[in-house]
Amino acid sequence: MKLSTITPNHKFSRLFLIACILGGTSLQLQASERSILSAKDGIFNFWKKKNVKSESDSIQGKDSDSKLKKYDEIISSDAITKKGVIDIHRVKKDYYFEISDSLLSRDFLLVNKISKVPSQINEMGINKGINYQNLLIRFEADTLNEKVWVTTYHPYYEGKKGDAITKSVRDNYIPSIRESFDLACFGKDSTSCVFKVNKIFDGSEKSLNDLFTVLGMPGSALKSLSKISKAKSFPQNLIMKSLLTTKAEGITVSIEVTTNIVLLDENPMKPRFADKRVGFFTTKQHYFNDKQQALENRELVTRWRLEPKKEDVEKYLAGELVEPQKQIVYYVDPATPAQWRQAIKDGINDWQIAFEQAGFKNAIIAKDAPVDDPDFDGDDVRYSMVTYAASSQANAMGPSVVDPRSGEIIEADIIWWHNVMTALQSWIRIQTGIIDPKARANKFEDEHMAHAIRFVSSHEVGHTLGLMHNMGASYAYPVDSLRSKTYTDKMGGTAPSIMDYARFNYVAQPGDGVKNITPQIGVYDIFAIGWAYKWNNKANPWDELSEQTAMLRKHETDPLYHYGPQQNGKNTIDPSAQSEDLGDNSMHASRYGLKNLERIVPQVEDWTYEEGKDYEKAGKMMMGIIGQWFTYANHVVTNVGGIYLDQPVYGEKKAAYTHVEKAKQKDAIKYLLEEVIDIPEWLTQADIYNKTYPIKESPIGDIEYAPTTLFRDLHAHIFYSLLQKERLLRMLQNEADNGNDAYSLTEMMSDLHQGVFAQTIKGRSLSVFERQSQKNFVDALIIAQNKALEKTSKKSLHASDCSCGSDHGHMPMLCEYGVKNNAIFADEKEEQASTYAKRNLFFATMHRVSDEVSVKRGELFRIKDLLKRKKNIGNEATRFHYQDLILRIEHALSNK
Repeated sequence: MKLSTITPNHKFSRLFLIACILGGTSLQLQASERSILSAKDGIFNFWKKKNVKSESDSIQGKDSDSKLKKYDEIISSDAITKKGVIDIHRVKKDYYFEISDSLLSRDFLLVNKISKVPSQINEMGINKGINYQNLLIRFEADTLNEKVWVTTYHPYYEGKKGDAITKSVRDNYIPSIRESFDLACFGKDSTSCVFKVNKIFDGSEKSLNDLFTVLGMPGSALKSLSKISKAKSFPQNLIMKSLLTTKAEGITVSIEVTTNIVLLDENPMKPRFADKRVGFFTTKQHYFNDKQQALENRELVTRWRLEPKKEDVEKYLAGELVEPQKQIVYYVDPATPAQWRQAIKDGINDWQIAFEQAGFKNAIIAKDAPVDDPDFDGDDVRYSMVTYAASSQANAMGPSVVDPRSGEIIEADIIWWHNVMTALQSWIRIQTGIIDPKARANKFEDEHMAHAIRFVSSHEVGHTLGLMHNMGASYAYPVDSLRSKTYTDKMGGTAPSIMDYARFNYVAQPGDGVKNITPQIGVYDIFAIGWAYKWNNKANPWDELSEQTAMLRKHETDPLYHYGPQQNGKNTIDPSAQSEDLGDNSMHASRYGLKNLERIVPQVEDWTYEEGKDYEKAGKMMMGIIGQWFTYANHVVTNVGGIYLDQPVYGEKKAAYTHVEKAKQKDAIKYLLEEVIDIPEWLTQADIYNKTYPIKESPIGDIEYAPTTLFRDLHAHIFYSLLQKERLLRMLQNEADNGNDAYSLTEMMSDLHQGVFAQTIKGRSLSVFERQSQKNFVDALIIAQNKALEKTSKKSLHASDCSCGSDHGHMPMLCEYGVKNNAIFADEKEEQASTYAKRNLFFATMHRVSDEVSVKRGELFRIKDLLKRKKNIGNEATRFHYQDLILRIEHALSNK
């Protein structure tokens, strides 16, 4: 579920990549996208013609002037040879590659994976199976200089054969030399080149394996503490294993890595052009031709190469299901506990139904990895693996290795962290425990946990088939339909796509009789696989565009087939495409969710009871409940200033931007005032607080949060999110577009004022939580005031590096609760992999001249006038509170 992904031409720092890994996000990086190239690497020619050798490349007569040693002098009788696509010779401590002349200038994909890690790295979420660097390379012989060059290039630019501009394409996108090797000798029959390769695998050079830089660790591998540990060669690929060690700040870290060098097909798979209305990972492609007046920019769908066997083509085209030439096979790690293996395999095999939509039967299959095959290696790119990682991380992710020339997936890796079950157990218990007795225990029955594991397996496999998150899927189901046994049995699960983060059915109430409460593969998933994988005999991707478009047009108005990309968690715009929400109305669904949470809180002690144990599990469950409550609040906030986003094309009548209805926005504020800002007593006065405070796990150990502190900080997040500049500017756009039919900024501020200061207006004394709430609201308004006047000294008091994007400096635990609770799947931010996944809506302006600043300042004046009238009313704590707020506001307004 996820990795943060980077487009091929995206400029980024290596620190960004490691931040994505260490932050628990998923890296759905495509093959060449993971090459982590620096600026000095330049840009690379992708030209696909047969290589035309220069004079220095010519191997004719290469022995006549050469001073090279003879083959037997280099590859002596001591040599241990592994025959394969490139022969590997080990002569004592030295390793030599012998590459045939026929493979010079052929495309290879270099794939670097992590194989073994020490505890320091494990605890950061970097584990076996993670693919951290890919390069598209060629080996080039330079006999004049007695060198073998390794060049690298980006295959994203193509010129039409025979056009004049194609020569310019060649000249403007040339390969760059990444590494060089001294030519040691020629092969016995002079049709191959032999060269020593120790330096790129023993830690001497990082040109083709930049492990520690990619991981954001200072320094490089130390040759004296590194070594080559294994070498294998096969007909289409070779494997080199290395143990690389570095030292940083007095800490020694050794990591075993595996480098695959894979010979790519001379004839790349015919690509399929992506469409913004269906969510697939993509690779970029740019096409030049003489007739253009503008460069044609395309994105290619990431998918496996499924084709009917030659003898079955006619049957396939006639609509008969046939087996593909090559199945998609996933191997389950033998390190996987036996009781979970079948569930993981079931999650893989569940996709069979989707491939039938594409015309293939038995297209995808799960197998146990062989334990007695010496040639089988989970790090070998010939095998797609579900790798089980012994780690405290509570994650799972599904990246894949892709041929960047065409978008073909050539191998997939699902990383399954052992502790993902802790996240599943927490979600299931909190979201469904009140309607499902099996979901209440500290430890589930194996059958119940296996059911959840099957869901996660299917989701991750979906990513390895090319599918991105479809966060808009769950919006297709009406909220009240999720309470219907008939509807949920018929439709399945909680959304029409398992690629949504539609978790478990928290809407269903006791007595509804709903049993189908777990996400599962739905109609969108089946359709999307059919759209991407249906084979045709068209000559090129342009010829199939009309057919592909017709498939999409058929369902253009059906919400079950709608694709809603994952959004930026710091600035979620579309409330119909949110993470972890259910149904078509956030407020309605969340109110049902709150009813269930209120029923659960009194049960916390009973559900977590273990004789003789402390209340740690109860404290953590209570933190999970509060996290779920806060998740609902974030779902609701997005409706305020929200815009429903779509991807219309010419010929469709859909709108690209539709502002959320006024009634919904007003109801969102009402929900926040009643259920969040006025914190319900069942949450603040829970009996369990007599035994334990809410507990949050952290790198320094468990932290027990005092309820007043916890809710103060959660309140702050809500206020800063509500008053976020971009949100208010969207509200102003709505007012400009729709006039009185819009929920205006001044109307929202008035509603907030009446709610936050309700007890003040009535002249009553305030509770601790009410005083905290008012201070947070005023604080958020003052920060906006300070920013408008460019008071950087004020801003520094509230600076925050919190990933939730708030402007306040409150506890970092808030970052954990943006739209999620407890642990998250590691692929949460993967959607940056494709420009099709990201909507860059620009709502920004000069802060000082924006109406949103005027409205915030006007609210400060209104609050000051109210407090001056009420400053002598209430108990002493309330009066002190009012005096304090008056001074704060006057100080801010006076610009001191």
